[in-house]
Amino acid sequence: MRREELLDAAEDLLCDQGSQALTLAAVAERAGCSKGGLLYHFSSKEALIKGMVERLIEDFDQLIAAQGHDTYTKNYLAATFAAVQSGTLRRWAVVTGASGNLYLLAPLRVAMARWHREGLGSETDPAAAQIVRLACEGLWDVATHDPDLYDDDRYAELKRRLLDLLPA
Repeated sequence: MRREELLDAAEDLLCDQGSQALTLAAVAERAGCSKGGLLYHFSSKEALIKGMVERLIEDFDQLIAAQGHDTYTKNYLAATFAAVQSGTLRRWAVVTGASGNLYLLAPLRVAMARWHREGLGSETDPAAAQIVRLACEGLWDVATHDPDLYDDDRYAELKRRLLDLLPA
């Protein structure tokens, strides 16, 4: 059983049944492997949750890198809108909600600090870049609680307005 398949099974279980259903036995059953097979990759429930958090961070880092804009802030903005509009938020909400432990969210705190500092020195207007990044966090948070709040046209308008805050 591959590590990614186990993480997928854990995320699916969380989405379907909530954090109270997240047990090693339930994840192993959902993944179609033995509990020993799961324990080979993740020694505890906490290690499994930490693995899910780390994978979310890696996925978002890859999404940022794939955007191809001329500044980190523009890539961050585009990645945020891509994540919000693709439904990725559900994964983030259930995984971070399942942790309930600051230790397990430590990698997310480190990533958040990096995302909000990355490339600021090369931005034409670092303050505007910070404002845009903070607006992305606000959008992320609001969309997590109400994914249907905005339609695609409204997202496009919000993205355009945020891009307008950044010097060319």
